Amino acid sequence: MKNNITIRNAREHNLAGVNLDLPRDSFIVITGVSGSGKSSLAFDTIYKEGQRRYLDSLPAYARQFMGRIERPHVDHIEGLSPALSIDQKTAGRNPRSTVGTITEIYDFLRLLFARAGTPWCPDCHVPVESITRDAITDVVMEKYKNAFLFIMAPVVITRKGEYRKDLEKLKNSGFIRVRINGNILELESEIKLGRYEKHTIEAVIDRVSCTNENRRRISESISRALELADGKVSVIPADENVAAKEKYSIYSTKTSCPSCGHSIPELEPPFFSFNSPQGACSACQGCHQP
Repeated sequence: MKNNITIRNAREHNLAGVNLDLPRDSFIVITGVSGSGKSSLAFDTIYKEGQRRYLDSLPAYARQFMGRIERPHVDHIEGLSPALSIDQKTAGRNPRSTVGTITEIYDFLRLLFARAGTPWCPDCHVPVESITRDAITDVVMEKYKNAFLFIMAPVVITRKGEYRKDLEKLKNSGFIRVRINGNILELESEIKLGRYEKHTIEAVIDRVSCTNENRRRISESISRALELADGKVSVIPADENVAAKEKYSIYSTKTSCPSCGHSIPELEPPFFSFNSPQGACSACQGCHQP
């Protein structure tokens, strides 16, 4: 049956012609006295055959690095999936260790979520999608109507480094101001950043009033920011506290909500790591505090 793992005449080690039908997608406990063949059935038959079939499905180039797994002594097994085995042994005593980290499946899951996951807007509860420059302009014009805006290009987002060359390059390109970690600074002034601290650097493209008369200017500034920051543009009211997060928006031509314009950065494996601040809540930094 498709919903079962079917085993016929398993003879591995001390198993003597065992026949079983085990339900799939269920938590199964194998019990018995010492030497009755529990490990032979679970590890040396079911797990071993699942791994062997998985490796056989890989290209020949990949199999040459994996080694060969011998087929267990069993006449017939069907309904198997690629399997994960955890032996009963002393691993590390790190209190942050989990089944996922000990087996290293956690690394593959983070990669899977980053590459195959679909981000959703937390406000509108719809999948985010790519958005055009004109659509970003429409959202900005509606959201910040009649406000003075800073339109910026986020060239560095939460990365470590001094970025002296990057700041010098912006200065030589004609930029006057940058926003670093929430503070507007003049490029003419001396800017020193901690080498081992994480920084967010945004080049200030324009300071403009969000009115219909300035729509073309706003659209051109957004275009320049998108070109400079690889498809990203950040916007914040200039007549408010520039560090006020509730007024701050990042838009992306790659992943933005089609309804409200809420932008979610391109998914990366660190977003799904409990050891990385990149995926933590911006309000509590992962501390579960209001």
